[in-house]
Amino acid sequence: MAESKRQASATQKFIEVEGVHEGTLILRGNGLRKILVVSGINFDLKSEEEQNAITYSYQNFLNSLDFSMQIFIHSRKVNIEGYLENMGVLEEKETNPLLRSQIGEYREFIRSFVKQNAIMDKSFFIVVPYNSEQISSSGGGILGGLFGGGNKKKETLEKVEADVTPQLLRKIEQLNQRVEQVVSGLTQIGLRAVPLNDNELIDLFYNLYNPSSVEKKGVETGQESAVA
Repeated sequence: MAESKRQASATQKFIEVEGVHEGTLILRGNGLRKILVVSGINFDLKSEEEQNAITYSYQNFLNSLDFSMQIFIHSRKVNIEGYLENMGVLEEKETNPLLRSQIGEYREFIRSFVKQNAIMDKSFFIVVPYNSEQISSSGGGILGGLFGGGNKKKETLEKVEADVTPQLLRKIEQLNQRVEQVVSGLTQIGLRAVPLNDNELIDLFYNLYNPSSVEKKGVETGQESAVA
């Protein structure tokens, strides 16, 4: 237990996060961040008129903002072991010999296909800041531009509650107003944006810091995510 706490403490030093309160990241130096997961649209399948409308709406959205924000895409390998296990259960329960054989062949085909061709899932995020230095696209994306550089430890981010003061609550309220503006602007484009809660933030950082480990459950926007 003591060793686990020491590892979590070491991780906290690298990510520059002082605490988490109701889906808001409190950084060292009193900077605040909200992270939104955004649904994707298949732009290529839209007609030329629809593409022009989306582009125009996006330009208007960017021009309406009086603060900086960061957009990043996180790609990770899809873990389908749970799906294959469910198919195995269906195979065992199937009483028709022909259907049972077909389910088994399909399951083995999927397993073999994934071994040769990694299936990648893309998640789209927007980071909304408040009362902090200008966001930079250099230094490793969200981790470099928002939380500083340095080598990252491969441990789970432990949730740490920050000291909640009236001043902090006022700043969070103003940050939430920015988030509402971003969500409203994206809705007009046809995109759904949802702020991450505390547990979803922990899952996100876990996956960012542990790309080679077994993926934890991802965050959802209520629409189908894009798969490349």
